[in-house]
Amino acid sequence: MVAGAVISTRPASRRRVIPGFGLSLGITLAWLGLIVLIPLLGVFIKTSGLGWSGVWQVWSEPRVLSALKVSFGAAFAAAAFNALMGTWMAWVLVRYSFPGKRLFDAVIDLPFALPTAVAGIALTALYGGNGWIGQWLEPLGIKVAYTQLGIVVALVFVGLPFVVRVVQPVLAESESGLEEAAATLGASRWQTVARVVLPSLWPAVLTGFALAFARGVGEYGSVIFIAGNMPNATEIAPLLITIRLEEFDYAGATAIAVAMLLLSFVVLLLVNTLQARLLKGKQRRAG
Repeated sequence: MVAGAVISTRPASRRRVIPGFGLSLGITLAWLGLIVLIPLLGVFIKTSGLGWSGVWQVWSEPRVLSALKVSFGAAFAAAAFNALMGTWMAWVLVRYSFPGKRLFDAVIDLPFALPTAVAGIALTALYGGNGWIGQWLEPLGIKVAYTQLGIVVALVFVGLPFVVRVVQPVLAESESGLEEAAATLGASRWQTVARVVLPSLWPAVLTGFALAFARGVGEYGSVIFIAGNMPNATEIAPLLITIRLEEFDYAGATAIAVAMLLLSFVVLLLVNTLQARLLKGKQRRAG
């Protein structure tokens, strides 16, 4: 009886569904190392063969700098646009009921399933000079296909689901009563959005932005068809890496890859830091 009483009064916080912290942590680190760390380490080791001067020479090439600028600039612009419109779409899906809602909700996930090359071909056909949309835009002076704007359009297409699917559950769990209370106290719609809705959504919006940005930086299939791939104009960094590999310049290709990794790490670190500060501020207000 005593032993049974001791077992029954054991703190619930000390129980684990998967026993053995050491074993669980070991499996986690081993799997992370095999899938992520070792391949990344191989990239850095291959690049180190160039030496610092050789790496800097690759990084400072005008064509490389232009490709990095196009990739990161377009990814940032597309992720920012998706952060706005993805949040808007998540709001509509959560707060309203309308005919065809489930179909509309399912369509958002199609960019996940559609091969990116197919998406690139479809977007090029739509926004080209003779396309259904391009034939109306080009007379207005708006050229999409084979420009940097076309790259942004392709990255918006592939990145939108990331924002919607991250923000949607947060909105679903938030209390709509707070919005109604703000309205009864005389707050306008924009005041309610700025002071009630957005403070709780910012961490999720930033997470969606980071995911869309990371996907956009490395996107290849949907971009090469609509970009035009002009060096120093619309050529993206992943395409330049592929070109260097086809030229058997493996060290040069990995040097560009390292530059992309470092720049992406800095951007994501800044986003995560901002997200952590927002979460702390949210916890202080809740406390």
